[in-house]
Amino acid sequence: MEAEAAAADGPAGGVEAALSCFSFNQDCTSLAIGTKAGYKLFSLSSVEQLDQVHGSNEIPDVYIVERLFSSSLVVVVSHTKPRQMNVYHFKKGTEICNYSYSSNILSIRLNRQRLLVCLEESIYIHNIKDMKLLKTILDVPANPTGLCALSINHSNSYVAYPGSLTTGEIVLYDGHSLKTVCTIAAHEGTLAAITFNASGSKLASASEKGTVIRVFSVPEGQKLYEFRRGMKRYVTISSLAFSMDSQFLCASSNTETVHIFKLEHLASSRPEEPSTWSGYMGKMFMAASTYLPAQVSDMMNQDRAFATGRLTFSGQKNICTLSTIQKLPRLLVASSDGHLYIYNLDPQDGGECVLIKTHRLLGSGTTEENKENDLRPSLPQSYAATVARPSASSASTVPGYSEDGGALRGEVIPEHEFATGPVCLDDENEFPPIILCRGSQKGKAKQS
Repeated sequence: MEAEAAAADGPAGGVEAALSCFSFNQDCTSLAIGTKAGYKLFSLSSVEQLDQVHGSNEIPDVYIVERLFSSSLVVVVSHTKPRQMNVYHFKKGTEICNYSYSSNILSIRLNRQRLLVCLEESIYIHNIKDMKLLKTILDVPANPTGLCALSINHSNSYVAYPGSLTTGEIVLYDGHSLKTVCTIAAHEGTLAAITFNASGSKLASASEKGTVIRVFSVPEGQKLYEFRRGMKRYVTISSLAFSMDSQFLCASSNTETVHIFKLEHLASSRPEEPSTWSGYMGKMFMAASTYLPAQVSDMMNQDRAFATGRLTFSGQKNICTLSTIQKLPRLLVASSDGHLYIYNLDPQDGGECVLIKTHRLLGSGTTEENKENDLRPSLPQSYAATVARPSASSASTVPGYSEDGGALRGEVIPEHEFATGPVCLDDENEFPPIILCRGSQKGKAKQS
């Protein structure tokens, strides 16, 4: 599952010291960061060690970097060319394609079938296999933060984006049929965060007030859960993320607390007759809520956080996610202070999560390229330069790609920059195939 945030400038200390963005990949196995110097990718397979998978200084001032699962496909946008999206195969050192748009790119979302490019007043939907532009959604209310979500389940590829400038309306869109599914009146105030669960069957949202988080069914748009983050103060929700099994939902904000909610219906877990005084009082309050004003009744029926993670700071941009690392559930928080914080999560009793490790994301030489990159040769960054390298044989040895996701051994890419054959992202197991392309997205696809 995927989360992304623009980060404030970090502490002084060199070109790299400014952490400009960070994002977890779709299944929370990798972390990508963008800096003034370029971008880096880290593996999240270990608590004790943060392995750097890849780093590049070819593109400076990166403010969007997204990795497709654990593949070698990475999408990068730089402040030097904020209207241009660059798609790279980082292991081969090749640029797969680049596309230019009519205004600055604000966010990018991708799964194994679709790639979304969100501008302030439009959304472009590409087929990720050949980067063909399938749809341009133009009736998008001004969306200055590029708020949107894409289901990581490519069998449905649902898209969600704000449907109003003044209220928390969500438009649910089918990325396969390219049609609007429904609109959801999620909040009274404007939206601050939205995210799908891994299967694309649930959608979570928070408004700019940040006090209430709601979860809706997909594609029906029916409210399933309502959680209260707090009552004392309004906050800015910076990220929402489901666990991969959809049992938990975490929310981070500009405060020092990360909230984790458990997605279970209380009616199924409470006994018919309360056996304790507190249980009796809880049942009494639930019964009394029937006769109270709607706002008070709603508040009493909202579930509280199952667990929390305490940060040592507030006011910093951050993103959170829930992941299983070394067979145990963890809460991960990446912050614009340049660190990744890892907490233990007790899935049975909840309570306060224990901080067990802090990793430094910026600085000199604390991580090394891990094993998946040990065999990767140092390659030029452009496709033309790559295929022009001297070879032991006269023909290119870059394999083609079959539709079932396997490399076709013996098939080679034509040796010119605009190859007509597909480019293999990595090895036989990597998905999807990508065709080399260049383009400018201005009126090339059907619009809505």
